[in-house]
Amino acid sequence: MTIWRLVQKEIAHRRLGAAISVLAVSVAVGVLVSQVGLLRAHDLKTEQVLAAKQHEADRELANMEDAYRKYMKELGFNVLILAEEQDVAEFWREGHATCTIPEATVNRLAATGITVIRHLLPMIQQRILWPEKQRTITLIGTRGEVAIVGRSQKEPMLQAVPSGRAVLGHQLGTDLALSPGDTIVLRGSELEVLDIRPRRGGIEDATVWISLADAQRMLGLAGRISAIEALKCHCASVDQHTIQEEIAVLKKAITGAVPGVQVVIRENRVVVRAKARQKARQVHEASLRRWQAHRAELRGQREALAGLVVPLVILGAAVWIAVNALANVRERRTEIGILRAIGVSESQVFVLFIAKALLLGVLGAILGVLGGGAAALAMAADVAATAPLALLSPSVAIGACVGAPLLGALAGLAPAVIAARHDPAVILSEV
Repeated sequence: MTIWRLVQKEIAHRRLGAAISVLAVSVAVGVLVSQVGLLRAHDLKTEQVLAAKQHEADRELANMEDAYRKYMKELGFNVLILAEEQDVAEFWREGHATCTIPEATVNRLAATGITVIRHLLPMIQQRILWPEKQRTITLIGTRGEVAIVGRSQKEPMLQAVPSGRAVLGHQLGTDLALSPGDTIVLRGSELEVLDIRPRRGGIEDATVWISLADAQRMLGLAGRISAIEALKCHCASVDQHTIQEEIAVLKKAITGAVPGVQVVIRENRVVVRAKARQKARQVHEASLRRWQAHRAELRGQREALAGLVVPLVILGAAVWIAVNALANVRERRTEIGILRAIGVSESQVFVLFIAKALLLGVLGAILGVLGGGAAALAMAADVAATAPLALLSPSVAIGACVGAPLLGALAGLAPAVIAARHDPAVILSEV
């Protein structure tokens, strides 16, 4: 009779003890597999939520960028392109340019597809006397924004004023008791009031906006403009040195594309805008770091719990296998003596008990891997619904199927040695 045949008969003879040993091994392996699966589920959940939070943050920052565009309608443009010979100090003092550039300049600039600016707005602006009303106003003529080649165009920051129409600042509209639809006469030209702008609390409240062509004709500056206003693309940094470098790049790009002009930056608006965006990103990143730290703390707690429970369960399974094997040796003492008497060697008896422990370990490992995997999938159902296989670790499963039989053999080593060393003469004399 072969060893494996003896093992089968041994297991069949003590089914309950064998079943309990298999259960002990399967519980130990199942706890290990399920804990590893839950840790993997925790990591996957962290990655999923982190990706979702990042996507949400990107969307919020994109919405913020669109909101900044709307805010800039209130703040105004932050890049001025003036004639090269224009005295900038005079420009700030007078509030308008005294030198002009060809209107075609804005078309050439837009045709270059320049990427460092957007929302090009050609305009002509002068402080003039409104003879019909005997008051000084700021006259602005604009034809609306010019599209930059290759750049998708969003809602324009400033709508064009149609020819024959006028938009008045709040103070002018109030002082002259004008409303949309009324008619005014400005330097002999009859204009319909298109709109009265809300109060801004500055020079804009005493400004009249008309079409660029009407303003050029009225001022005798056909084909000329006094400035091009533009919105600079956002700064990547709020560091003052870095912003200055970006401004230098901006000026070089514009003057290289359209010689004969100079670039004036309203730097405070650039910095404030960049700081606001950077602050929002910092708040978001800090929130993500806090959330990641919380998840890491939870994972640490789970690892600590698994590090305590798993060894205890494995130790308990090993002790149970050893105790059960030792009890089996004592109960089967007479049978062992008979086997030795009929010629079964000491080494064969030893192999019999070790082989039994190995076989029970293999069965327990298989059941434990299946049960532990099922438990992990059930306890992490939300993650398992999208990535069930990701919770199962092939390396852990293989390790359990190899380690559990070895653990069983190690636990049954002492009982097997005791059984093998039984003297058949002594045993049979006691019968």
